[in-house]
Parts: sequence; structure tokens; C-alpha cells
Amino acid sequence: MTVRTIGTPVGDARVHLTMSSPSRATLVLGHGAGGGIEAADLVALAATLPGNGVTVVRVEQPWRVAGRRVATPPATLDRGWLAVLAALRTRGPLIVGGRSAGARVACRTATSVGAIGVVALAFPLHPPGRPDRSRLPELESAGVPTLVVQGERDQFGGPDAFARRRLSSYVVHAVPGADHSFRVTRADDRAATIASLVSTVRDWVLDQVV
Repeated sequence: MTVRTIGTPVGDARVHLTMSSPSRATLVLGHGAGGGIEAADLVALAATLPGNGVTVVRVEQPWRVAGRRVATPPATLDRGWLAVLAALRTRGPLIVGGRSAGARVACRTATSVGAIGVVALAFPLHPPGRPDRSRLPELESAGVPTLVVQGERDQFGGPDAFARRRLSSYVVHAVPGADHSFRVTRADDRAATIASLVSTVRDWVLDQVV
């Protein structure tokens, strides 16, 4: 793994690059507002996908690099993300994504960075207990095929909360018994849950680059 610091208009970001050689595609992932790139799903994807021909880049937003505990506003997140993507030299088609707030950033900027797809892990469809404040239009505006991986117990909106419209280009994969962090009730089932998530993302990503 290679770690690199990239300057952006909103502070230094940091990228953690796990190369695949040869590389059929590059998957760039952002983290959530309440955690960093050490989230179990992001770590597992970075550990597994390069062995399947997919280079994985995990991006630490400037607020996190600076040691702040609270994420910056959406527009600031987008500015940092866009600067990082502009500085990266990707191998093969580009797919962007992330978990929670990182998924929102990826959806908002997918067409701007030339991505062919989005991987949205635990997309925060609405604030907990506020289904009236839906962010579905943000997801639908990605403009490219999108995979949503959502825990059945996600307090930000479970799989069934994603209404499908006829022209929507996203698919939703439900993770049985999982919450927003893909934790399950039985701790000893966590590894199997993450492994299944990784398999789902891998297959979808590779389908996009055939």
C-alpha cells in the first residue's frame, strides 16, 4: 500500500493506494462523517479487490487529516474530493464510491470526475427518524449505474425505503440483519457479512468493466 498526501483548496487530503497489476479498473472510496478509512467495509475492499484486478484508493478527507472530529459541510467535502480525483492517475475505468457521507459525495460528483459507476455503501437516505427529509434525488442524480449496499437495520433508511422510479439507474443490495456500520446481532457473523458485501461489490464492479 502507498500513502500519499494531496493538497486541496480546503486542506491536505491523504490517499491510501492499493495497486492491482494489471489493473482492470480503479475504485476510489471516501469515508463517512463519523469515521475514517479504517471502517471494516473499506478495509476489506482494499484488501480483496486488488487481487481481482481492481486498484483501490481510499481517500481521507482534509477535515479528518487535520484531526477534526466533525465533518465539514457537503460543498467543502465535494471540493476536497474533486481536487483529489483531479490529482490521481487512475488505471482503467474509474468507479467512485464510499460509505455514508462518502457515498453522497461520490453521487454528487460522479459525472464531474468521469466515473462510469458509483458504489454507495450505507447511503444515508434520510436522517434517523426523518424519512420526510429524503436524499433520494441526490442518489438518482449520480448519472451513472450505481450499486447501493444497505443494511436491513440501517437507521438512515433500510433497503425497502429506496423507492424505484422507472428511469432510475441504481440497484439495491440488502445486507441481512446489518445496521449502518454493517454490524450484525451476532458478533461471530460479522466476518461473513463483510465477506459477502465484498463479493457483491467485486462482482458488480467487474460487470461494469467487461
